[in-house]
Amino acid sequence: MNGILPLEGVRVADFTWVGAGPFLTKPLADHGADVIKIESRTRTDPIRSMAPFRDGEPGVDRSGYFANRNSSKRSVCLDLKDPRGRDIALEIIAESDVVANNYTPGTMDRLGLGYDAVRKIRPDVIYLDMPMQGNEGPQHDYRGYGLTIAAAAGLFGLSGYPDRPPTGTGTNYPDHVPNPLHGAIAVLAALRNRRRTGRGEHIELAQLESTVNVIGPALLAAAAGHRTERAANDDPIAAPHGVYPCSGEDKWCAIAVVTDEQWHAMVAVLGAPELTNRPEFSVARDRRTNRRQLDERISAATRGWDAARLAAVLAAAGVPASPVLNADDVLHHDPQLRARDHWVRLNHPVMGPSIYDGIPYRMSETPGHLRGPAPLLGADTRAVCVDLLGMGEAVFKDLNQKGVVG
Repeated sequence: MNGILPLEGVRVADFTWVGAGPFLTKPLADHGADVIKIESRTRTDPIRSMAPFRDGEPGVDRSGYFANRNSSKRSVCLDLKDPRGRDIALEIIAESDVVANNYTPGTMDRLGLGYDAVRKIRPDVIYLDMPMQGNEGPQHDYRGYGLTIAAAAGLFGLSGYPDRPPTGTGTNYPDHVPNPLHGAIAVLAALRNRRRTGRGEHIELAQLESTVNVIGPALLAAAAGHRTERAANDDPIAAPHGVYPCSGEDKWCAIAVVTDEQWHAMVAVLGAPELTNRPEFSVARDRRTNRRQLDERISAATRGWDAARLAAVLAAAGVPASPVLNADDVLHHDPQLRARDHWVRLNHPVMGPSIYDGIPYRMSETPGHLRGPAPLLGADTRAVCVDLLGMGEAVFKDLNQKGVVG
């Protein structure tokens, strides 16, 4: 793909790891930034050791989870506890526009890489911290991952059925959506401001506070004195609103009815005119009040349908509907994603041709693209040390033998 990428010329010293941090720097890398991932051979990024692994064989260069979050980046291995390794990290930072980390508060300071130390060598640096709960406050030093952040932020308390334990979101949602993308937008805003003013920025993104944004309507309801609780698939406006069983094992169709027109269209498609004759379903307010009985009636009518066929017929009739797809269906059988060339196949040095998510947004004038597969551990150490920093070959070889670089 030709053309200048929008972040070409921007360099990021990336100290992030696990889920949220690397997903923040990934869109920067995919849009042209030179993202140098600072890693360790003795304490590798945990997601390098997380499944799924290519062909089921574990290895630091075989994790699909790691690969998905680290396309278009370079990897450098340094021993940051060795003063020589720290000095090399500072040299990389001096050549960088952005420094990002998601360590526990105080970690970067103890390594000699905190904001105060960094801005002495790069006054206009854009420095991003992503602590779990912020750099200050009674719980600032608590550690956690997406699961615990979602629980602390109230998201899990709203997930599931009211008479059952919280179900959560099925994945570490804060790591995938709000926290990395809020962070990426903050970095872009700081870059734009620096272009106008010449000033750098210290960005503190408290992941707890970022995740709280996800439950804004529930917080407003609580502030107004209303009780908030788990409501399964119920919606305050739509009824029916849920997933309904179809023919086959574990096959479902999601249906959402908001207007009376959609209600009559759904009834006609299902061939269930008796639904319109029942007084408890006559108007939208009553349908919302009698959700359980309504769901039972609709479930009885959908069981004989193929899920994809039912969704297509309902959609054609103006009723919002979709088959419930599993990961295999999404990857291999979704016609919309295939038509938009969403899936990208990149040739990884160890895993071979591997499928990556494409960029989910398209910019007409400055489009990005996945410029390369995730890097092997330390694959670019020599190139960064020798070519970027000007380190002599003999010095590099000596430091490599001593484990300072690798």
